Amino acid sequence: MPRIELTTDVRAAPEAVFDACLDVGTHTDSMGNSAERAVGGVTTGRLAAGDTVTWEARHFGLPWRMTVRITHYRRPHGFTDEQISGPFRRWRHEHTFTRNPADRAATVMRDVIDFTAPMGPLGRLVARFILRPYLRRLIARRNAYLAVTLIARSCS
Repeated sequence: MPRIELTTDVRAAPEAVFDACLDVGTHTDSMGNSAERAVGGVTTGRLAAGDTVTWEARHFGLPWRMTVRITHYRRPHGFTDEQISGPFRRWRHEHTFTRNPADRAATVMRDVIDFTAPMGPLGRLVARFILRPYLRRLIARRNAYLAVTLIARSCS
């Protein structure tokens, strides 16, 4: 099963980072390149434990739709979203937030994504050589957007 692990330093308190990561509008703004939008479940505001949201987007020039549920929620330490319907055979995205021990005004945001593509052996090849690098870049861009947005909010 492919795994993506990313760590991002964000100059904001864990509570602010946690809340921003669960905000539907912030998520939509951070995914502008794929025109991602919420079309079902919770479509505005902040997601909470047990909530579902259905995202529509374009990836690789193709329409894409995925519904996830918040299956673990422990503010401000972390949450997990898991696909309940969509393009993957399995999708689990764990988000954790810890205060940075070297900079108490910052948060270490960690993403761990485990996923399985459909289509057996062909899907495993596509996941390894196409999906994993693509998703890693997508999440890294999203995290960079969050870091800049939260810094801008703290300065205003």
